[in-house]
Amino acid sequence: MKNETRATLEALQAGKISVDEALLAIKKEPFEDIGYAKIDLHRGIRQGVPEVIYGAGKTAEQISGIISLMKRNNQKNILITRMSAEKAESVCKIHPMTYHDDARIGIIGKIPVADGIGTIVVATGGTSDIPVAEEAALTAEVFGNKVTRLYDVGVAGLHRMLAHMDEIMSATVIIAIAGMEGALASVIGGLADCPVIAVPTSIGYGASFNGLSALLSMLNSCASGVSVVNIDNGFGAGYLASMINHIGNSEQKKC
Repeated sequence: MKNETRATLEALQAGKISVDEALLAIKKEPFEDIGYAKIDLHRGIRQGVPEVIYGAGKTAEQISGIISLMKRNNQKNILITRMSAEKAESVCKIHPMTYHDDARIGIIGKIPVADGIGTIVVATGGTSDIPVAEEAALTAEVFGNKVTRLYDVGVAGLHRMLAHMDEIMSATVIIAIAGMEGALASVIGGLADCPVIAVPTSIGYGASFNGLSALLSMLNSCASGVSVVNIDNGFGAGYLASMINHIGNSEQKKC
């Protein structure tokens, strides 16, 4: 236990501070510096969701070191995003995990029972968008949400999406993922009565400019209630969708 935490608990036990004051002090406590990373061990208390490891650019040894510190501080579920299969294989020798190759996500621990207020729908324009969609869906599931996947329901065959109107109209939040011209988000935004998070992907031919065309289309959507995250940012969409799906739920799952 860190010295700051011990001092706070001793003050609480001595009646010098209230429970609320103690919780506030713990929320503001510093990170732990391990040289190559500064781990925010109190993020789960402060924000409801603990720190997630971004695997791209980190070595397998660095990822393993961060995981070890998190485990020593009783973080049961750990999410690693944008991690290559080679790094995952190396990390697994020290820290067993479930690795999802399509989403490039590693999960340590079990996906919790969903405790969000409703269902998150993850919809893609095409099959090529599934890797980004799985990053979003798995992120949402790790944070305690029920997820329904609607894949390959893009505007090139609009009847495919219209066959899933029950799922769309009953969702609490929808993540619409598409490349090319990115029209899926506007179509869903014009049908659904819940927030829609649009994710442009880098899928498409030359004039799509690696997702820039879809990004601009989604930003210029005339459908109300559509917000946009960055190109290929499935994690950001899943995280935001989880926050929306837990509004009013004080029992949000903490990893």
